[in-house]
Amino acid sequence: MTDWLLVLAGGLAGAPLRYLLGVDAKFRLHTAFPWGTFAANAGAALLLGFFSEAVTDGELGPRLQLLLATGFCGALSTWSTFSYELLTLASARRLSMAAGYLVLTVGTGVGLSFAGAAVAGAVR
Repeated sequence: MTDWLLVLAGGLAGAPLRYLLGVDAKFRLHTAFPWGTFAANAGAALLLGFFSEAVTDGELGPRLQLLLATGFCGALSTWSTFSYELLTLASARRLSMAAGYLVLTVGTGVGLSFAGAAVAGAVR
């Protein structure tokens, strides 16, 4: 299987999951805070940290890296939707919510990336 097909296969799983997380969060939580995008980005950060450490340790080969990290995590996470939602909150003058979303998303994403890497390092 060529590399681009591996990325495509991972994306075929990650993109719908991201969409469904957003729909489910809106349905269940009824809030202006974009919990679905936050959850997708947080989950992708955790997994990407894990996969990155596994690649460094040689546990995850280059083909699985393309499938899981580039394809799945790349499609699950979304900088564009995060940016759009942040802009929408700011434009609606929900500045404290926008600031909270920014800090929470970036802080959680970085923290979970390190946590994922730590988990991968611990299980080797």
